[in-house]
Amino acid sequence: MIQTDILIIGAGPTGLFTVFEAGLLKLKCHLIDALPQPGGQCSEIYPKKPIYDIPAFPEILAGDLVENLMQQIQPFEPGFTLGERAEHLDRQEDGSYIVTTNKGTRHQAPVVVIAGGLGSFEPRKPAIDQLAQYEDRGVAYMIKDPEVYRGRKVVIAGGGDSALDWAIFLADVAAEVSLVHRRNQFRGALDSVEKASQLARSGKIKLFTEAQVKTLYGDGKLQAVAIGHNAPEKEDTHLEVDDFIPLFGLSPKLGPIGDWGLEIEKNAIKVNNAKDYQTNLPGVFAIGDVNTYEGKLKLILSGFHEAAVMCQYAYQIINPGKRFVMKYTTVGGVEGFDGSKKEAKKEVVQAIG
Repeated sequence: MIQTDILIIGAGPTGLFTVFEAGLLKLKCHLIDALPQPGGQCSEIYPKKPIYDIPAFPEILAGDLVENLMQQIQPFEPGFTLGERAEHLDRQEDGSYIVTTNKGTRHQAPVVVIAGGLGSFEPRKPAIDQLAQYEDRGVAYMIKDPEVYRGRKVVIAGGGDSALDWAIFLADVAAEVSLVHRRNQFRGALDSVEKASQLARSGKIKLFTEAQVKTLYGDGKLQAVAIGHNAPEKEDTHLEVDDFIPLFGLSPKLGPIGDWGLEIEKNAIKVNNAKDYQTNLPGVFAIGDVNTYEGKLKLILSGFHEAAVMCQYAYQIINPGKRFVMKYTTVGGVEGFDGSKKEAKKEVVQAIG
């Protein structure tokens, strides 16, 4: 039996940052993740994807963000159960919980934090007759390593942030990038829309709006696509391509967590965001993309904030009646469980008096 103060289900960025916030409160954490390595989607799906909304990082690759988080939590010595899925949640008479994985590994903690991102997921696939026969032969639903597309002709379909971000990034990698969206307006960040428009005007991206890829061609592997236009008077556009990447998002599934008696709304876990991000089960919290509440923003930044707030209330559950006095890390530094201390820089201390 693995015992810890806080058991975190999901080792993505939000789960990893929870270890840091809990460590500042001298709380020990253990993480469970079905993937074989920490980092969640950032490691498994798009380690080379640039992320733009992490404070102090104008741009950081998803894999580098995970690496930085792992370095940040190292002083707090978290435990990991990787390659196993959390299956069962059982409350004990003392109020603690035992979580058992699909491989029978048992974990016990007074606080359980669900930070499972979108849960298990499958890519949403467009309705194209020949799609399946070209999978792994020119059709892919995610980009792990953009270098694979260096010097190649790529067609990306989609109208959200992922399609826009990858079209912008691959404009400097691929020989030719075409972006196809069925509507005239994109759903992504306005800055990304403007960047893509500028690249289209300069000829670095071929932009097709009010259009969609309708047919794939190739002998054994993808060689061309036909793009149909919403306007009936426009003839199909045929492009020679090496790769077609439809990025229509992921279809999330909570998996076994959905059977734990949690209050679910639209495949996400409802929490009390006015206080502590606790679920309807006492001592069980949900943070990051897996939760929902009025005004929810599915951003890594939001998950980090929720982790910090949640840990303050988790401390009270683990240490009833005991008050923790929060100290700024710029003054007190960061001390790990081994007693080692990373001192704050002198000039920062002086600056805040």
